[in-house]
Amino acid sequence: MTTLCIGNNRTEEMVGDLTGMTPLERLFAGCGAQRMLWFAEDGDVLVLPWGPDPVYLGYVTGLTGTRAESLTFVVPPPGVEGADIITPDRLAEPGFREELRRALAGRPVERVLAISPNAAVVDLAAALGAEHAVPGHAFAAQGGNALVNSKAVFRALAAGAGVPIPPGTVATSPQQVEAAVNGLLEQGHSVMMKVEYQAGGFGNEVLARDEDVTPLGAQRVVSLADRAAVAGYVAERWTWLTGGRGQRVVVERYFTDAVPVYAEFVIGDHGSVLSGCGEMVMDPVVVGEITPPVTPDAGVRAELVHQASRLCESLRVLGYRGTVSADAILTPKGELYFSETNGRLTGSTHLHDALFARLVGADHRSARVILELAGLRVPSFPEAVEALERAGLAFDPQTRTGVVFSCDFAPADGSVMYCVIAEDAEAARAAERRLTELFPR
Repeated sequence: MTTLCIGNNRTEEMVGDLTGMTPLERLFAGCGAQRMLWFAEDGDVLVLPWGPDPVYLGYVTGLTGTRAESLTFVVPPPGVEGADIITPDRLAEPGFREELRRALAGRPVERVLAISPNAAVVDLAAALGAEHAVPGHAFAAQGGNALVNSKAVFRALAAGAGVPIPPGTVATSPQQVEAAVNGLLEQGHSVMMKVEYQAGGFGNEVLARDEDVTPLGAQRVVSLADRAAVAGYVAERWTWLTGGRGQRVVVERYFTDAVPVYAEFVIGDHGSVLSGCGEMVMDPVVVGEITPPVTPDAGVRAELVHQASRLCESLRVLGYRGTVSADAILTPKGELYFSETNGRLTGSTHLHDALFARLVGADHRSARVILELAGLRVPSFPEAVEALERAGLAFDPQTRTGVVFSCDFAPADGSVMYCVIAEDAEAARAAERRLTELFPR
């Protein structure tokens, strides 16, 4: 079976207007797209922003057991946003499509696995005679991917399904935003402002009366003393809040010290299958996660999965097929509120579909946790791998424990993302401490 893997790691359905990305943000996204290697199997064809580094390719395939020499990589020419992210114009380029046909050499594409299964992906698949290989292609071809990633649409779907969401509203004018913000602030609550299309907390800001509020899941806290200050904030930030193109604005109550969690599913024609759950690590936006989650008790985890499955059913009826992460927060009082859905391969999918499934294995999964964190500065990726092995920290296929470097961000900032696979959270943190001692800041 040939799978066509597409590393379109930043699309408008994920983060809104791509022209607003900085060169460094695009470079980080290109590095993240290389994680498609974790999903590759023998004979697959991968479309990436740039060809993989041979050392990273060998490292990943050495762990997954995929034969690196059996993989084919096709890189489209740079597009309107350069060479670091795969934009629709890159996928539509005639020379690239012809090269892709030659790479397939007449082999039928039985599956298209894209990070963001959007209309551009369906168009490419149709040109290859493989439209059927895109899950939910009819829905995706009509812009459906934008629906399942919209924070505004999410609130409507969740409310309609009876899934709990934070008190708040979706606003379309400065006056509506001001009224919603003032209403929450004057009740003594802080406020979370959300741009309709963004990811990882980078489209969020917290508004508060108290400057000491910690902005978990948001870039910053803005102190607003009164209604005049609220009006000034909305006027100043209106272009940002609406994504620079008249998008809707989500205004929600912000819960201090809440724990962000998620449940990820794969939606098929007849239902949804749970991939796994996790707990996100914030500083102040997402920097990693631990899976399974450690804070929620068994009852809360069961409720997380139950409510998330109801959201997935709403999306299934709409026509979406593929991976969905339903994100939620657990408040200090034990309340569970859902905050958004992400209809794409997420920053967690490789943990469940590759590391747990291919490295840990089904027989050991229930007895292992994965702690993944970003930002470990290393001399280089090859040197980091060597140091890991010398220290006896590298992943051991016999014990199904150890450290895995899941992504190489060295081209962007000299860091790697790492996963500690251990018997429990305490053992994972202990191994993490040993790892960070190898590479002092």
